[in-house]
Amino acid sequence: MNFPFDSVLVANRGEIACRIIRTQRRLGLRSIAVYSEADRDAQHVRMADAAFPIGGPRPQDSYLRSAAILEAARAGGAGAVHPGYGFLSENPDFAEAVAQAGLVFVGPPAASMRRMGSKAGAKQLMADRGVPVVPGYTGENQDPGLLAREAASIGFPLMIKAAYGGGGKGMRIVRGAGEFEAALTACQREAQGAFGNARMLLERYIEQPRHIEFQIVGDAHGHVIHLNERECSVQRRYQKVLEETPSPFLTPALRTAMGAAAIAAGKALDYRNAGTVEFIVAPDGGFYFMELNARLQVEHPVTEMTLGLDLVEMQLRVAAGEPLSADLMQRTPAQHGHAIELRLYAEDPAQGFLPGSGRLDHLALPAPSPHVRVDAGVIEGDTVSIHYDPMIAKIIAWDLDRERALARMREALADCHVRGPKSNVAFLERLIAHPALREARIDSGYLDRALNEFLPGDALDETAAQAAAVALLLKQDAEAVVDPSPWARCDGWRLQGAEARELFLQTGARRLRVLATGFDGDYDLRLDDATRVHAARGARLADGALSLHLDGRALRLPAHGTGASVEVHHDVQRHTFERAAAYLATTQADADASALHAPMPGRVVLVQTQPGAAVDAGSVLVVMEAMKMELALRAPRAGTVAAVQVSAGEFVEADAVLVRLD
Repeated sequence: MNFPFDSVLVANRGEIACRIIRTQRRLGLRSIAVYSEADRDAQHVRMADAAFPIGGPRPQDSYLRSAAILEAARAGGAGAVHPGYGFLSENPDFAEAVAQAGLVFVGPPAASMRRMGSKAGAKQLMADRGVPVVPGYTGENQDPGLLAREAASIGFPLMIKAAYGGGGKGMRIVRGAGEFEAALTACQREAQGAFGNARMLLERYIEQPRHIEFQIVGDAHGHVIHLNERECSVQRRYQKVLEETPSPFLTPALRTAMGAAAIAAGKALDYRNAGTVEFIVAPDGGFYFMELNARLQVEHPVTEMTLGLDLVEMQLRVAAGEPLSADLMQRTPAQHGHAIELRLYAEDPAQGFLPGSGRLDHLALPAPSPHVRVDAGVIEGDTVSIHYDPMIAKIIAWDLDRERALARMREALADCHVRGPKSNVAFLERLIAHPALREARIDSGYLDRALNEFLPGDALDETAAQAAAVALLLKQDAEAVVDPSPWARCDGWRLQGAEARELFLQTGARRLRVLATGFDGDYDLRLDDATRVHAARGARLADGALSLHLDGRALRLPAHGTGASVEVHHDVQRHTFERAAAYLATTQADADASALHAPMPGRVVLVQTQPGAAVDAGSVLVVMEAMKMELALRAPRAGTVAAVQVSAGEFVEADAVLVRLD
């Protein structure tokens, strides 16, 4: 089929914009990008055939400005607009404006979106059509008193959810009436900032549920199909961490019933284009409609990997008026193999998954292959902006069954290395090695209940530390070999005997002193003040691995070094060590223990204290917004507030002093 348009504007950014542009290029369609001031040099801008600026760095000043996007579409000669996910992708006013401008909207029509109304409206419609729904409140009346009464009627625990939201924004579990008012206010504030609409819905919270969704596609000829399920139960604070297909939880009978319900949901809405019907599944197999996302999902690659389909191509063809294929309408395509997706983020799991930002000084991702797919929107040297989601890449692994797909993912993660902002790669490696994940026992609340099981402990892995020291010594020796002078050698030779080299390593909050003698792969090591000497012999660092004999044991450990940093894998865990200075200077931050600092750049949302106030250790003093999430900043100790140095609405840099204590 020839497309009725030859150019498509992608009204998005980051990895999804890059992914859409790749399909457009394969289909011979010209791609047009838009960008904010913060994204001037972004990869989606470089990949597109043309790109137009649309405003300031904040989403509300750029990617949420429909008029600016449509002006860019006219200037670029676009015939269609693909919204991606997030931003304006589920905004019926935008879809209508695109159509009124004479352009094709690659998504459901505005009328269908409005019939859906919102996630709340969709839920009510499903209930009217007999699709199981969780008890709750979906009304338009958002009076706080009414919402509190409805919450009491529904019962606790319950979930507050943004009606126009997604991605875990504007969501809270409330376990008692006393928590409701504060949680509602926080959800409304997050939703207004992220989606431009503070409407909330309430629903009964089902304990230990599974989160399973079905991909649907509808065409303009009244056909709706489903393309099997994706399980998204591995979540942290309602944000998906791992997605996979097929679901290891579903039985064939349950899969059939849920697939039929997904199609019924799509037909109830006269749905067109790609969408996702999300279900909560109770431990006993009871399932309930949760929401319908009228867009492409972040996790769509796992469906593509197991079915051999390109969902963006299907979106474009449906938008162009092409009917779904007869084969797809006759039967759900059989899945081939198992696919798993993980989201690599710039965030620090050890600090409560604090989002990171900054320049990617080094970024290595696994090489694409039939078994591994990488969807990324950044490359080495790019900057992770404070204004948007801190995703670095999506890693997708495929193989014939789940066990082998997990093994492929383990290999792929070992090839991921990030230097600059902190990343969650070590957390992801622990996740896929965890027995609960491997045995498919994780429900959607498991990570929040047992997060410490997936975070590194305080104990030092001495083998990893010794290997890291050897890797850094090898690098030092290799640099010395370039100079043939005997004075350049690092073997510590002296007339009276070999002198030990002193090496300092930093791993987390721990600092290690290593004394080493030897040269070129043969070393004797002593950690800190220990009396035992460890013998490393025949060490070689090549092809991403360190091989050596350590205390008589032959070892091969994946290892990767950049600059003064080295990462070593031991016992299926990643250990990162930085070469540290021999002497430490006292920093202002160390000396100023009575100050509350901004952990990263961001905007102050609330100031919840004032000079003279007495505060307890851990009291929330300031709420900041960064990377589309709110951060509650707490008092470092008990005391009296001496000064408040910020106000609501103010933008602050990282490490700025916000509050001082006496």
